Amino acid sequence: MPTTRTRSDRCPGALRPWQAADGMLVRLRLIGGRVASEQMRALVAVAEAYGDGRVHVTSRTNLQVRAFPGIDGSLTDEALMALEGTGLLPARTHELVRNVMVSPQTGLAGGRVDLRSSSAELDRLLCADASLATLPGRFLFVLDDGRGDLIDRECDLGLVALDESTVQLRVGVGWGDIVPVAHAPERLAALAHEFVVRRGSGPAAPWHVAELDEPLSDVAPADLRVPSAAGPLPYGDVPGGRHVEVTESGLDRAAIDEIATRAGHLIVTPWRGVLIPNPSKETP
Repeated sequence: MPTTRTRSDRCPGALRPWQAADGMLVRLRLIGGRVASEQMRALVAVAEAYGDGRVHVTSRTNLQVRAFPGIDGSLTDEALMALEGTGLLPARTHELVRNVMVSPQTGLAGGRVDLRSSSAELDRLLCADASLATLPGRFLFVLDDGRGDLIDRECDLGLVALDESTVQLRVGVGWGDIVPVAHAPERLAALAHEFVVRRGSGPAAPWHVAELDEPLSDVAPADLRVPSAAGPLPYGDVPGGRHVEVTESGLDRAAIDEIATRAGHLIVTPWRGVLIPNPSKETP
């Protein structure tokens, strides 16, 4: 429903850090929570050099570092360059809008379709469209591979797999078209572009699809194959890997070294955890 806004969103990033009591807080966005183990090692080294020495995780499957040095509301050049050196800031112009949550176990175990390539293609399309750099930092894509683990997550745009080749789009609080999974990234990027056109600009512009005056697309009923909510992924051994809880204090070098030695890639989950894939399930 339409909402009156009086300011732009303030979600933090490397180029727009948040001034906290202990220094600058920076959020680094991951597509589907996926991050190379070596990038985690590099990030904690930067956090030791410039911040509180820890890597924190968010409920949107992203990473945060804090207590970084800043000048006039921005990171120091040295600190920003160090963060870029981790490879976790692939697009300065679009860093705030790479908000893509994906079923953490997709491609590892269960689910109806492996959404890793779909999410990567969506990221590529988002970053290739200059206009999408103006998406609000709280605009969220949620991709559920049909297991139902993210079906109850609020989103602006998303999809739910109905079978191995078909998905139904999510548009705001409703449902959209049923499309081939191969076409879904393009459709989602096009809808995001339409949202940017419709929302306008300025501090009163909507942050979310549900806040537009008119529906972004035709509304459809949920397909009968849409799964029920599956609930959070438990900690411990799970199909495809091991889910490790991350407390509010975050991960220090020792903790990251311990999990990074077990897999080449890690997956930050929406339940403030890290999924360590079984070695046999890893892909480059």
